[in-house]
Amino acid sequence: MSETLQGAISQLHKAAKYTEVPDEILDILQFPAEVLSSRLTIRMDNGARRSFQAWRCRYDGSRGPTKGGIRFHPDANMDEVVSLAFWMTFKCAVIGVPYGGAKGAVKVDTRELSKAELERLSRAYVHAFAGLIGPDRDIPAPDMYTNPMVMGWMMDEYCSLVGQHVPGVITGKPLAIGGSQGRSIATALGGFYVLQQLLKSLDLDKCEKRVVIQGFGNAGATMAEMLHKDGWKIVAVSDSSGGIYCKEGLDPVALAERKRKKGSVRDYDKSCGGGKIESIERDEMFECDCDLIIPAALESQITRDNASAIKARVILELANGPVTSDADEILQKNDVIVVPDILANAGGVTVSYFEWVQNKQGYYWIEQEVYDRLKPMMETESQAVWDLAESKKITLRTAAYVLGLERLVDAIKAVGTQAYFCP
Repeated sequence: MSETLQGAISQLHKAAKYTEVPDEILDILQFPAEVLSSRLTIRMDNGARRSFQAWRCRYDGSRGPTKGGIRFHPDANMDEVVSLAFWMTFKCAVIGVPYGGAKGAVKVDTRELSKAELERLSRAYVHAFAGLIGPDRDIPAPDMYTNPMVMGWMMDEYCSLVGQHVPGVITGKPLAIGGSQGRSIATALGGFYVLQQLLKSLDLDKCEKRVVIQGFGNAGATMAEMLHKDGWKIVAVSDSSGGIYCKEGLDPVALAERKRKKGSVRDYDKSCGGGKIESIERDEMFECDCDLIIPAALESQITRDNASAIKARVILELANGPVTSDADEILQKNDVIVVPDILANAGGVTVSYFEWVQNKQGYYWIEQEVYDRLKPMMETESQAVWDLAESKKITLRTAAYVLGLERLVDAIKAVGTQAYFCP
């Protein structure tokens, strides 16, 4: 078992200390319900055949059909997929949507594929896992290096296999084929709503509002723009090429446009900041003087090796699992508050749920209606997690897991445990 998966399961046992959990339910939640591995073999443009490893995990479906993204990444592996499915199980429970957790991945570097090869790989994934997924069983969505077009190919392949139009089998699709308004910014917007709800409680309402954002992809760049409009100073950002720092603050809109044209935040010009901009290494991001850090890239970015150098008061996890369990302990000792991923980035799965509901109804909402439904859900559960943390004197992460665990326990108890059959 990898360190990431061990860390995920340890959160389950930590949360169980603060609420009543029958042993049989704890035993159920320690293991995934299903994990399927497959070899995807496609024809390349040069005529050769090439194979790729792929996985899909349904961790737990006690609260409804499972839900989780599909990532295409060269470092993907089965333990990572299981860990992400575990986190998604608790995320859905914390935010209150009627889903269980799942995840999928293909071990591939998409930069090495043509568009046609990417389409073949996307369709091959659905062909391999068609028996596992379905609109009432397991509903994929986009993740790292997958996007609405990939989801469109996957939905089309599934519809061809089952012989009928089933838009609810996939979320994160293009609007023209059943996607939802607001889905592209949902993860960042949900995180923004969480931050706004907890701003005073986190003691960030009167700070200098300096923020560092690690990961300048869709979620990170969108969050940077939202915070910038709200008066925050974006002092540093990074992507896979490295990072940049500007004490006077960066312009996230200009920077995003520059990155779109040049491919990297390192290819900046003077229009991207309000003062001198300098290049920094990705590891230096967390050492910057700031009030808030937002990891929005990969998991396990803040570790025992760099946690002690963090000067920020608060970390808001927009990525999945960016802080390791060892780092969590160091941050807690240093009075750094971590707003956990299973709350902070739950806006994405919430709007995915909205998309699924709209697909089921055949009735689609305007953009403002999506935001009006998302905001109270994020605010309500953020406050619930904060209040639970305060009442039990535990961290926000443990409180979020306790809240999620209590809801999972209720769902499993609803179909009978030993206490019911043998009182």
